[in-house]
Amino acid sequence: MEKVSIEGIDVQVSRIGLGTWAMGGWMWGGSADDASMATIDAALAHGVNLIDTAPAYGNGHAEEVIGRALVRNGHRNDVVIATKVGLDWKDGDVTRNASRAAIVRSAEASLARLQTDRIDLLQVHWPDPSVRIEETAAAMFDLLRSGKIRAIGVSNFSPPMMDTFRTIAPLHAQQPPYNLFERSAERDVLPYGGTHGLTTLTYGSLCRGLLSGRMNASTNFPASDLRSFDPKFRPPRYAQYLRAVDDLNASARARGRSVLQLAVRWVLDQPNVGVALWGARRPDQIEAMDGVMGWRLGRDESLEIDRIVQSAVRDPIGPEFMAPHAA
Repeated sequence: MEKVSIEGIDVQVSRIGLGTWAMGGWMWGGSADDASMATIDAALAHGVNLIDTAPAYGNGHAEEVIGRALVRNGHRNDVVIATKVGLDWKDGDVTRNASRAAIVRSAEASLARLQTDRIDLLQVHWPDPSVRIEETAAAMFDLLRSGKIRAIGVSNFSPPMMDTFRTIAPLHAQQPPYNLFERSAERDVLPYGGTHGLTTLTYGSLCRGLLSGRMNASTNFPASDLRSFDPKFRPPRYAQYLRAVDDLNASARARGRSVLQLAVRWVLDQPNVGVALWGARRPDQIEAMDGVMGWRLGRDESLEIDRIVQSAVRDPIGPEFMAPHAA
């Protein structure tokens, strides 16, 4: 497993991190806790030592599962936990709240659910337009100085927002959406991380499972699954993206890889990317992970990937629909 450093954390982290949104059950059609805990064990066995989560993942349920799993397997000190603050959950609705009081309350609740005395990387999940960034940054800095967290990150922040944040508090990591189909972070967010020494953790590496290669035109999603209303998974775009996945899979197979392995390797090979998050809730979804390590894409291969995507996806769309509304 390849490793990378995050300032403030005294161990290097795996370049593949385990994403746990689906373990919370909410927005992914449910989950099974025993399978989720077995998935955590499987990820650790494959060399993963970074687990990314958030209170919004099932109103704290994903954090509870992680806490139970790490107590059961005794690996808390071997794992870097990255969680988040900045969203409130009420009656199944998630809204932004990055006020000082909300951040402190959320961090304390996460510590309890995770059954730990520190959070290795605490990230602001989304910027909150109703709260000054300076207030948010000051609250995060206080948590850092208290020893309750080891490093500070932000997710879904623009470079000007991060500039403002950094006038008040240090910033060690950023987490934008980024994959073969959603590349807006290339314009400014990824370069910003490189310029300012931030470790970039990318989420959505498999584009909500689209790049797993397991979906087809007859795949159905229950109403409780966010893909039931994701524009990528609805006509006419869905057919375009499936065609791209089929062509990418053929290209990958010619090189002895799967499209899933190609997609994650592509993310890891991009400039200024430190970690690609790999979402899973069943152990079998971890099995392909080893095939991402030990090789790199060549220039011709990267150009072929670009050609396939541009040819197949005539009506591209980003992940904007996932943004929670302001309170």
